[in-house]
Amino acid sequence: MEAEANSGSPEDSWAFIQRPGEGCRTVPLAGHVGFDSLPDQLVNKSVSQGFCFNILCVGETGLGKSTLMDTLFNTKFEGEPATHTQPGVQLRSNTYDLQESNVGLKLTIVSTVGFGDQINKEDSYKPIVEFIDAQFEAYLQEELKIRRVLHIYHDSRIHACLYFIAPTGHSLKSLDLVTMKKLDSKVNIIPIIAKSDAISKSELTKFKIKITSELVSNGVQIYQFPTDDELVAEINGTMNAHLPFAVIGSTEELKIGNKMMKARQYPWGTVQVENEAHCDFVKLREMLIRINMEDLREQTHSRHYELYRRCKLEEMGFKDTDPDSKPFSLQETYEAKRNEFLGELQKKEEEMRQMFVQRVKEKEAELKEAEKELHEKFDRLKKLHQDEKKKLEDKKKSLDDEMNAFKQRKTAAELLQSQGSQAGGAQTLKRDKEKKNFF
Repeated sequence: MEAEANSGSPEDSWAFIQRPGEGCRTVPLAGHVGFDSLPDQLVNKSVSQGFCFNILCVGETGLGKSTLMDTLFNTKFEGEPATHTQPGVQLRSNTYDLQESNVGLKLTIVSTVGFGDQINKEDSYKPIVEFIDAQFEAYLQEELKIRRVLHIYHDSRIHACLYFIAPTGHSLKSLDLVTMKKLDSKVNIIPIIAKSDAISKSELTKFKIKITSELVSNGVQIYQFPTDDELVAEINGTMNAHLPFAVIGSTEELKIGNKMMKARQYPWGTVQVENEAHCDFVKLREMLIRINMEDLREQTHSRHYELYRRCKLEEMGFKDTDPDSKPFSLQETYEAKRNEFLGELQKKEEEMRQMFVQRVKEKEAELKEAEKELHEKFDRLKKLHQDEKKKLEDKKKSLDDEMNAFKQRKTAAELLQSQGSQAGGAQTLKRDKEKKNFF
């Protein structure tokens, strides 16, 4: 084989090296080599690692989402029943480890609690979109780590969205159309008519046609079962024509004939869940679990996640080619983004510094103005104080003058009074003396 690969002229060898696709040749094997066991190796490895599958159930409260999950996987999943009193839409996620034969499955069921129960349903789809994007973001962050552990990482990305449609028999609600339109680029949508035994067979046929027409006219892309594999192309093509599936769920087993079967008992008769003449439950189980589960997982990774990843990396500035359409390496992209970030950081730092300097100047001006006002106020108060002090001193001087004048007048009065008293005494003695001499 090696001699045949190297045979020919040097030009042929160079052409083979440069263009391996064109120079590749089919070489017959002389005996059994053993790489035909690769599929068995992959199967054994996958079985030992186990599988994961995540289902998102979207629909109004009371459409039988939990019951249908119990019926699909033939078990009873624990969960609290939802009420109609939720203030907003909440997503409740539960993970279960299932075992069938020697195959393990980590099943995650996410239900929308309170969906469609609010008066204002305008933003009912937003928590669902945010939840799906959050799972994509968690996987992307794990991919971007230096030390990745994707082989043991629990993949929580939604692989299938079962959208439960109320059996009105008329048309889709605006809430359903808006929600499915927002989700069709993020998840594989499989529409199903819940509690389909609530409408007659003729009404159900018309309802299916009406739903399909409304989905097409509104541009809603639902999941189409793949027809590129010859083994399942025929059955998947047939099942695509049956969408949306009209299903009934029940965990109650009734004895019908000689067999115990899942059914719903009514006063007028019995509806068998696994009877294809009664509902499409068997078709849904075959398409969702037994035939296309791996394709749903693959579509989630290669289509929906890749779209999210590409948009997210483009937002971060990563590109495959530069403006000249030349390959753009990750290192160059990182360096360019880093330089751009540093430039923006320096620009913001300079703006913040200028803003700080400007604010300091403004504060200094305010303080100087306040100081000037305080000085002016102090001068006014000082002058006022001096004027008041001068008035008080003048008033004190005037009072002192008045007191001195009063003291002088008082002294003069006392002197006059003393002199008057002495003169009066002398006259009295004179009169007494004269009186005495008279006698």
